[in-house]
Parts: sequence; C-alpha cells; structure tokens
Amino acid sequence: MAIRIRLDELLMARRMSLAELADRTGVSAANLTVLKTGEARAIRFTTLEALCRELGCGPGELLTYETEPEA
Repeated sequence: MAIRIRLDELLMARRMSLAELADRTGVSAANLTVLKTGEARAIRFTTLEALCRELGCGPGELLTYETEPEA
C-alpha cells in the first residue's frame, strides 16, 4: 500500500510507548498495533485527531504517501 503510517517513528521521537499512547488517546493497543504494522485499511478522523493531538503532529507527519516502484 502506498499510504504509510509513521506511528513507530513518532513514538520513538517522543519517547512514548504504545501503551501510553493508547491510554492517552482512548484507542486500544490492538488497534494501534494494526496501524503501526501497516495492516490497517482505514482510519477514522476521530482516531487521526486523537493521535495528532497526543503526538503533537499534523496528519501530514503521521501519514505519508510513497510511490511504489514500477515493475
């Protein structure tokens, strides 16, 4: 998938654990893991807003678009 969620990098930069982020946002650790591993197919705006609020970032810092190499 060309859309990537940079959750791991942002957590490391802020020295925050996934469990702490789950507590602060109200998003379950299981759902955050799905986002972190790139297995998510959708994200709610309320989840995106909570992540951006707690990580101190904008959507453009959390979500990136990477073109896939042509075959």
